[in-house]
Amino acid sequence: MNILGIETSCDETSAAVIGGGRVLSNVVSSQRCHTGFGGVVPELASREHERLIVAIADAAVTEANITKNELDIIAATAGPGLIGAVMVGLSFAQGLAYALDRPFVPVNHVEAHIFSPFIDEGAEANPPEGPFVSLTVSGGHTLLAVVQPDLSYEIIGRTLDDAAGEAFDKTGKMLGLDYPAGPEIDRLAFSGDPFFHEFPRALTSHSQTSRNYRGNADFSFSGLKTSVLTYLQKHPASFVENHLPDIAASIQRAIVSVLVEKTVDAAASRKIRSVSVAGGVSANSALRKTMKSACDEQGLTLHIPAARYSTDNAAMIATLAGLKLSRGMKPEHRYDTSPYASFEAAASGKVRLK
Repeated sequence: MNILGIETSCDETSAAVIGGGRVLSNVVSSQRCHTGFGGVVPELASREHERLIVAIADAAVTEANITKNELDIIAATAGPGLIGAVMVGLSFAQGLAYALDRPFVPVNHVEAHIFSPFIDEGAEANPPEGPFVSLTVSGGHTLLAVVQPDLSYEIIGRTLDDAAGEAFDKTGKMLGLDYPAGPEIDRLAFSGDPFFHEFPRALTSHSQTSRNYRGNADFSFSGLKTSVLTYLQKHPASFVENHLPDIAASIQRAIVSVLVEKTVDAAASRKIRSVSVAGGVSANSALRKTMKSACDEQGLTLHIPAARYSTDNAAMIATLAGLKLSRGMKPEHRYDTSPYASFEAAASGKVRLK
């Protein structure tokens, strides 16, 4: 079975083909038009998707060495995301499915991240077995879920304010870094001292205001942003410039330590032995290294998709569609799915199989 996946939830235009459960192609075009604005401009994102979507889909089919007529299923992100951006990919995919007379499968973008460790590319395949704790971290979402083998899941923690990726980008902007600042902080931190300054870590054992932090799986990063801003205002520009790698490393440590502690605590308290990390922030080298060390120490098995499948991509969309089909979903020739902007509006705790 060949499944074409389409992803346009934010600023990546992506198409992928899964055949026989394996990735045959995964084409991603990342938009560069937002750099000067310090963040994604929704209207520009939608226009770029419109400009690229046909060529990207054609490239994915060609790279998979098949024709469009050999596609069996079309899947696409229906949300959450920038509503205009989502509409481009969703409308294109439903139109293509209608033209080819193929079933269409709508996919929840965040759920696709949760199940991205199931992406199969041969030697790198390492899907979780049994229940696992999933940490999903991106610019728009930070949440913890307990996932069961039948694809049902329970959200046990979420951010109360800012997502981890947003914290990286906003603090990076304060440091004068270009958008997206997360990867640049990661690069700078490599040569910096993570203990140069102790930034706050809310709702953890390191928080002075959270006595009963254990069992609390929620996240909060707004205080960190305020603390970074206050710190930078107290020091001259020359000091910040001279210690930029150290400050970046300290910010990164504050964010990563929270993510790791919450995830490992959630697994331990529920006696779950497998952990996964997904979403754009999972590409962060410090998060991967620190999470691996913590999991090894606690005897937990860690599952992280390859870096190319951590950021937004269509392979995870096609993969989740395939998981649905393998577990009994009956695909329909319906092309009336509406886009949605928020995760809460569509997440039911169980991946829809009907």
